[in-house]
Amino acid sequence: MWYASCWDEPSVDFIEKFNPPCYKIASASLTDDNLLKHTKAKGKPLILSTGMSTMEEINHAVNILGKEKLVLLHCTSTYPSNPKELNLKVIQKLKEKFDCPVGYSGHEVGVSSSVIAAAIGACMIERHITLNRAMWGSDQAASLEPQGLKRMVRDIRVIPVIMGDGIKKVYESELPIIDKLRRVK
Repeated sequence: MWYASCWDEPSVDFIEKFNPPCYKIASASLTDDNLLKHTKAKGKPLILSTGMSTMEEINHAVNILGKEKLVLLHCTSTYPSNPKELNLKVIQKLKEKFDCPVGYSGHEVGVSSSVIAAAIGACMIERHITLNRAMWGSDQAASLEPQGLKRMVRDIRVIPVIMGDGIKKVYESELPIIDKLRRVK
């Protein structure tokens, strides 16, 4: 399935002809009340990117869109984003404030921040992709090449295994180590 970020009302109407499963609203459009209302009127789930926006601006947009079919995406709208400005703790703050699903739209170099976002509860991860990061374009350096995308997906899929069940135990694989290294058993 595919969907699009429409930057004006005629584009929403054009894309609607293809019956997309949802619409993405870019960070740059978060303050465009008319576009928000027009897109919401299509009745589809909405993904709202929150880069370059204050909590007050996000709150205003959420009031227009409603929370019923909404996913917020935390992001920093620079390409590539400075790690000091990623502020992944905002994911939890958005969840608490708006009580709706929150994901992460990453524009950083590498995959670790996206994997961490998934580990702390982001419901979806959005990344730009490219065939070659050296190509011309404003966001190529912040994009993932196919191998980077594969690594990110692999690392996100192993998160539930790594997180475990939270019950402290001695694993069977540790028993020989106990025998070898512990002086007092």
